[in-house]
Amino acid sequence: MGSLMLDLQGPEISQEEKELLAHPAVGGVIYFTRNYHDKAQLKELVRQTRAASKSPLLLAVDHEGGRVQRFRPEFTLLPAMGQIWPGAGQDLALAAQYATEIGWLMAVEVLSQDIDISFAPVADIWGVCDVIRNRAFHSDPAKVVALVNAFAKGMHQAGMKTTGKHFPGHGSVKEDSHLELPYDRRSREEIEQLDLTVFRQLQQLGALDAVMPAHVVYPAFCDKAAGFSRYWLQQVLRTEMQFNGVVFSDDLGMKGAHQAGSYQQRAEAALSAGCDMILVCNDRAGAIEVLDTLPQQYWQHSSTRLSQLKHQTNLTDGMLSQSPRYQAAVELAAKLKAVEIEASASSAGIVERS
Repeated sequence: MGSLMLDLQGPEISQEEKELLAHPAVGGVIYFTRNYHDKAQLKELVRQTRAASKSPLLLAVDHEGGRVQRFRPEFTLLPAMGQIWPGAGQDLALAAQYATEIGWLMAVEVLSQDIDISFAPVADIWGVCDVIRNRAFHSDPAKVVALVNAFAKGMHQAGMKTTGKHFPGHGSVKEDSHLELPYDRRSREEIEQLDLTVFRQLQQLGALDAVMPAHVVYPAFCDKAAGFSRYWLQQVLRTEMQFNGVVFSDDLGMKGAHQAGSYQQRAEAALSAGCDMILVCNDRAGAIEVLDTLPQQYWQHSSTRLSQLKHQTNLTDGMLSQSPRYQAAVELAAKLKAVEIEASASSAGIVERS
């Protein structure tokens, strides 16, 4: 399995894309909203995607819930993770139960389309970062651990591997790493006690099958963004935390990745730092540059580890429609989504509270 994950430009696969997917360095595809019209179309796109490659592909999507849900028509509208806590009346045991069911629901709907993973759950602490906000479960580290672990439990019950993001924590920077390179200037002690504690505990609980590092610099530790840092990926993640799962880069097309240089330099820097698979999205020329310049030693350097993320399920829409658990989870999602909509309207001043 190759070390590059790329994207497609529309709801149908082009001849150029079929040729790109046949390259031995390509090991995965990530789908976006532009790739989706309805389930029938998606299933055909997935079939053609898999058929275009000579080797197994890892198919992925960002399907967290809330504002980050790529497939919407004919899928359950999932709540933002930050709405689970208030939706459960701030009862931790009930919130954990809800998180498990929403994690399971998200996973079975994605798996039923023959897509291997959703890049979830978000393990960031809800802080000042606008791009994270209610994508995070809570602002309290202990509750983040409990709810992320519960969500991961639901994903595992469905047969999907988890990806904890954004290591070691994106919640305390105001800047959006899609648009610029953020610097988290907190002390070592604060980051250790808060953000890193979350990831360490989740690792100990077995909740993390994969990790996606942040395009954020933490100057108290290292002068490189986490996804390009041997300190973060080798010393902290692999050695200190004894994490043996997959490390995905975040999208190398994001402005937060530009510190590392050209696409060729970004790709080599991420892979040599410890990433198993790199993502190049929304920039076809950038993906081609990586394929044209990436040394062959990196083409399939983590194939065995990556293959462990492929799903082994045979779920279908028909099977789900007859599942009592599925029906209950859909109703729960609708309830929590209503809480989210009300909260959003209230914060916008549309709903007056007495």
